[in-house]
Amino acid sequence: MLDASLKKSLEEKALRLRELTILEIAHLGSGHIGGSMSIIEALTYLYYKAMNIDPANPHKEDRDRFVCSKGHAGPAVYATLADKGYFPMDWLNTLNQGGTNLPSHCDMNKTPGIDFTTGSLGQGTSAAVGIALGQRLKGQKAYTYLMIGDGESQEGQVWEAAEAAAQFKLDNLIAFTDLNGQQLDGYTKDIMCMDNLDLRYKGFNWDVQSINGHDFDEIAAAIEHAKSVKGKPHMIILHTIKSKGFAPGEGVKSNHSMAFGIDVANQAIAKLKEEAAK
Repeated sequence: MLDASLKKSLEEKALRLRELTILEIAHLGSGHIGGSMSIIEALTYLYYKAMNIDPANPHKEDRDRFVCSKGHAGPAVYATLADKGYFPMDWLNTLNQGGTNLPSHCDMNKTPGIDFTTGSLGQGTSAAVGIALGQRLKGQKAYTYLMIGDGESQEGQVWEAAEAAAQFKLDNLIAFTDLNGQQLDGYTKDIMCMDNLDLRYKGFNWDVQSINGHDFDEIAAAIEHAKSVKGKPHMIILHTIKSKGFAPGEGVKSNHSMAFGIDVANQAIAKLKEEAAK
């Protein structure tokens, strides 16, 4: 169990990142709200507790890396990076607009703090395997953290990379699957069922855990456990709610990308804060 004061600070930070993500997308008028909101707790714990990073030196060689293979969740990553001080907060108001440094999907050539360009689904897993292997070859004690979507996991490249990670015994690779049960075209169960994802990764000889992706105690314990297991890559399956914390999107089938403005954003944030105060 996390210390009560640490847990409270993480919960407050997650609330802040949700608010920033909602407003960021509202300034554009539409964006990938669903898959951004479902990974907020994981991002919060990684960037505010787990990862060895330095916003003042974003390219330091021995840093931990984060690859958001589901690159459409860029708005949540940008909110986190801005809050950490990687770039000015007002950049968030330029999401996916002309001349922006914050494109719709993560781009390492435009955004300080982005470790790998993603958006072509499936490719981020291969990249993370290569990064983790490179860290080991350089003798670094760093970790590569990877976020994969459950719809994205229908891509064969994910499984080719998973096989390679096991072959190379990449125990410095800690991956998460955002198992929110939805993808661009609907529910994963109706398109390509993602049941038994834990058994699939175990079959590839990964260390596997399945947790509540919105619970900081479980996230912390899972990462601690992963670091204790040697000789295997790690998969932490996050059971999440797509669009978590953005009321107009929760429980809605088409919440992958949604159009809304500042008025709707402010109403959603007010409800979010009301729920958090209970």
